[in-house]
Amino acid sequence: YADMLKAAVSALKSGREPDLGEPLLVTTEINLHVPALLPDKYCNDVHERLVLYKRLASAETIDELQEIQEELVDRFGPTPDQALALLACHRLRLAGKKLGVSKIDASAERTTIQFVKHPPFDAGALILLVQKDGRIRFAGPDRLRIDRAAPTLADRIALVGEFLKRLA
Repeated sequence: YADMLKAAVSALKSGREPDLGEPLLVTTEINLHVPALLPDKYCNDVHERLVLYKRLASAETIDELQEIQEELVDRFGPTPDQALALLACHRLRLAGKKLGVSKIDASAERTTIQFVKHPPFDAGALILLVQKDGRIRFAGPDRLRIDRAAPTLADRIALVGEFLKRLA
């Protein structure tokens, strides 16, 4: 009930009518095609890893994610690549959630971004973005494809981050 009320109040504050038929707590699924986890050798306590995963999934701001990252470095040392990928996934999740992104699939060859049924942005802005950049194409009524190579994790993060920033 509290989640439904929070979603309704948030929609009303942003000037939208709340859609009570829409599922609650829809999270953005992120696939960067690299391992995104806290390695056993980095954090060897299973219970502690589960607590950290829960905190990451519950984080609602970039500042919260930054605090968790700083805590990881303080407690376990330099952050390995898999954990950096995990943190990047959560940053993209937060950026995408604001724009109604339900799924991001970024591979070395192309990136696919899928939106919820009624995304909270001006559809005209998305159409203009597609018209200006020939590498961005609609791939269905709620999905688009970016045909741009991103061979490394950093390239994929930058590509998706740049697109989301341009859309916002």
